[in-house]
Amino acid sequence: MRRQFGETRSVVGRRHALISADSHEVTPIPGWPGARIVVVISPHMGARFVQFFAGMPEGAAAQAPGEGVERFVFVLEGAVTLTLGGEAHRLEAEDYALVPAGTAHHIEAVSVARLMVLEKMFVPLEGAAHPDLVIGSVGKQPSRPMSEDGLLSVRKLIPVDERFDCEINVMEFQPGGSLAYVETHFVEHGLLMLDGGGVYRLDDDWFPVAAGDVIWMGPYCPQWFGALGATPARYLIYKNWNRDPMAG
Repeated sequence: MRRQFGETRSVVGRRHALISADSHEVTPIPGWPGARIVVVISPHMGARFVQFFAGMPEGAAAQAPGEGVERFVFVLEGAVTLTLGGEAHRLEAEDYALVPAGTAHHIEAVSVARLMVLEKMFVPLEGAAHPDLVIGSVGKQPSRPMSEDGLLSVRKLIPVDERFDCEINVMEFQPGGSLAYVETHFVEHGLLMLDGGGVYRLDDDWFPVAAGDVIWMGPYCPQWFGALGATPARYLIYKNWNRDPMAG
């Protein structure tokens, strides 16, 4: 539906942003020929990573990012093959891969596909091994309870060890579930609502959110979420992690 009077739910602030689908803008970026790219989080708003949607027609292929950049790929629709080291891995809806920085690879759409991609400069840790390729599926990761009332759980998608400089999880809320408190910390987040909806507090503002919405939360942005409605809510969330705050 055409917006007659400039309406949108998208809001960009100093320490947070909510980007809704009604304001998506398609733009080309290098390395993704033929794909419909919508950049939703970038350093231009204050983030230290890039998050974008990639709509790929069948047969379209993407190349590896620049030097020092690690890439996380999450399949929303369709199927792609991730090829590296001469081996091809098929990824379908709710499958994902974390490709370490410096790893030559390409991604090809087996069918019409839609991806969420997150890229950031990798922060090495002295004495730690370089990360390995991680490939998985959300449904195969254990659901771990995070609240006494049983309404909140988490599925961790990335191994929790010193090789990795980030954490990517799927948070699952039953109707009425919420975060236990307002979080305020030095790490930043990139979030994609997968299912359901609710209300998100960012700084002193409150926003209704629904599937497809993207949120950037900068360092020390007070944040809280509560699920509303009759169905569960889920979101995919990234944070920089496991590194000294003085690191790059």
